[in-house]
Amino acid sequence: MATTSPKDKYLAVWVIFFMLGLGTLLPWNFFMTATVYFRNRLKEPLPTEVSANQSEAAGQHQSVLETKFNNVMTLCAMLPLLLCTCLTSFLHSLVPQRLRVMGSLFIIMFVFIITAVLVKVPLEPLPFFSITMVKIIIINSFGAVLQGSLFGMAGLLPASYTTPIMSGQGLAGTFAAASMICAIASGSELEDAAFGYFIVACVVIFLSILSYVLLPKLTFFQFYQERNRKQRTDDEQNIITLMNAENKDAAADEKQQSISMMKIFKKIWILATSVCFTFTVTIGTFPAITADTRSTLADGGTWELYFVPVSCFLLFNLSDWTGRSLTAVFMWPGKDSPVLPAAILARIVFVPLFMLCNVQPRSHLPVFFYHDGFFIAFMLLFAFSNGYLASLCMCYGPKNVLPHEAETAGAIMAFFLALGLAAGAAISFLFRVLV
Repeated sequence: MATTSPKDKYLAVWVIFFMLGLGTLLPWNFFMTATVYFRNRLKEPLPTEVSANQSEAAGQHQSVLETKFNNVMTLCAMLPLLLCTCLTSFLHSLVPQRLRVMGSLFIIMFVFIITAVLVKVPLEPLPFFSITMVKIIIINSFGAVLQGSLFGMAGLLPASYTTPIMSGQGLAGTFAAASMICAIASGSELEDAAFGYFIVACVVIFLSILSYVLLPKLTFFQFYQERNRKQRTDDEQNIITLMNAENKDAAADEKQQSISMMKIFKKIWILATSVCFTFTVTIGTFPAITADTRSTLADGGTWELYFVPVSCFLLFNLSDWTGRSLTAVFMWPGKDSPVLPAAILARIVFVPLFMLCNVQPRSHLPVFFYHDGFFIAFMLLFAFSNGYLASLCMCYGPKNVLPHEAETAGAIMAFFLALGLAAGAAISFLFRVLV
């Protein structure tokens, strides 16, 4: 008996998933964008013997904590992200969806409130460093739980409803990059700019919480939730009938297969490994190599000040967001086409292309693509392909399985996305050393 799906009135469910996607990656992007603020808080007083030439020494003298901040931050972000995404993939059925989503959002917002307060609290470098790393671990741990839960929820809806999550995540980076550029343009104090970053993040996460509260009240979402519930009930009844009609061992095998994650993984392994490889290449290159690229057209002028914020962070996030959003209206190649994994494998070419740009300092490779235009062109293609191809994989994954397996498939895809992020963070050290 077919049932007609209701319409998503005013695209309310689409907008809510967009807001929740924004709330998923906004915390990490704001921490990454505020790296200058964090490293500034870790500065130690200049040695007395060099204080006479303070302007030159300030640019060269860095504390151990300041030097290691980016590496430790990446490690504290990606390892918890991978671990908690893995746990969410296996344990999502044991913890209610509402608790996973609402709990994660409230904890992330609480961490940002503390972060905003600490902007005004003087601390010694070591305690500040330790507290910051603990906060990064917390936001990425619960961000992973939130991300896995969202992709699982989207797996119950039509394929196009994974797009707003990916698009929202893409906008999070754009929003953070734009905020950084505005702070540079305003000339405001570093602490004031950081305080504004974190307050804005609190507001956006609070709006995400309100959006999720509204979601279960919408008819469109209720329809698919109820259909999934009914599908599960029918499956359980079929298993019981089978147990009564045939031997119990066969029924137990059938039940085990119906919930087997390995069975689901076999249906989506190409898409799962594809999204993993996509983000391994992306995070292996961005920002470890791209953020160290220097302009060749500016000599201490304004463009030099804006080059990395604009050409690296803003262009990456805008192009990535464009690629993610395009899947809402255009999805090619198809989920079973060999063109999709081939295109994803071809992205490996961006690694040597960026290495041969004007990355400084460098020890081994020559600068082949000297002009800024090369770097900008590579960045546009690199970011767009990342957003578009990753979004296609995430949309197709839950649609390659049975309806009642879609939530688990979405969680598995989120795990492989996180695995790609962690692998990229690890391999980025090697890529940077090779330059």
